[in-house]
Amino acid sequence: MTTEASPPPGAPELIYEIREKVAYITINRPERSNAIGTAVRAALIDAFCDANDNPEVWAVVLTGAGDKAFCAGGDLKEFAAQAGRRPSHIPMTGPARNLYETVLETYKPTIAALNGAAFGGGFELALACDIRIAAAHARMALPEAKRGMGANFGSVLLPRLLPHAVAMETLYLGEPMTAEEALRWGLVNRVVPAAELQATTEAFVRRMVANAPLTLRRIKHIAVKGAALPVAAALRLDVGPNPYLSEDRHEGARAFVEKRAPRWQGR
Repeated sequence: MTTEASPPPGAPELIYEIREKVAYITINRPERSNAIGTAVRAALIDAFCDANDNPEVWAVVLTGAGDKAFCAGGDLKEFAAQAGRRPSHIPMTGPARNLYETVLETYKPTIAALNGAAFGGGFELALACDIRIAAAHARMALPEAKRGMGANFGSVLLPRLLPHAVAMETLYLGEPMTAEEALRWGLVNRVVPAAELQATTEAFVRRMVANAPLTLRRIKHIAVKGAALPVAAALRLDVGPNPYLSEDRHEGARAFVEKRAPRWQGR
């Protein structure tokens, strides 16, 4: 990954690029540990909404600039400046979509490449993604209990991803876990040396987008929308694109018989 440095004057605080079917989203505030301020929050929502709707995007990679922090969470300096006024961000309120809900409901595979610390809202941002690949030095925490904050998204999602007692200890104490601890609990999929994070993430996402895009979207729809349903109800969900009636299904069968790589059309 890139080394820690301040972005040049005029550089965007969020970088959004689409390359070969993958949307790459980078929070570009390394001098502020990639904290989420009001502008970055809005830009992240816009980027994930575009990735969700853009037929040229089959998967999304989210990371932070530099090698110190993936995302330190909410911009506490901005919060402090709002003392005595209504905060600009109260979860699940206001006219804009909730950031973490937007990421969770991006119906394409999402990967968080954790290039450093993921604290508070930054950890919640990673939890909203499907796959998490962490640099060995990364640390993860929900320190809201130490800051008088709420951990609204993390309080809902973390007990669904961890054994209940472990999740509650993490929330109550607000202390960080290492990347290796997160791997042991299944919170991250891979832990690699920092110098290998970018290449490992790229290899992973390329393996992913080699598969049928309609099937990837169908899987994401069912996994998200069926998560809290009884098995019988989830099995009967008819959400997302229908790969069973697609041209890609026929292409997949032909490619198998002809012993070649399939040429997906996304239809």
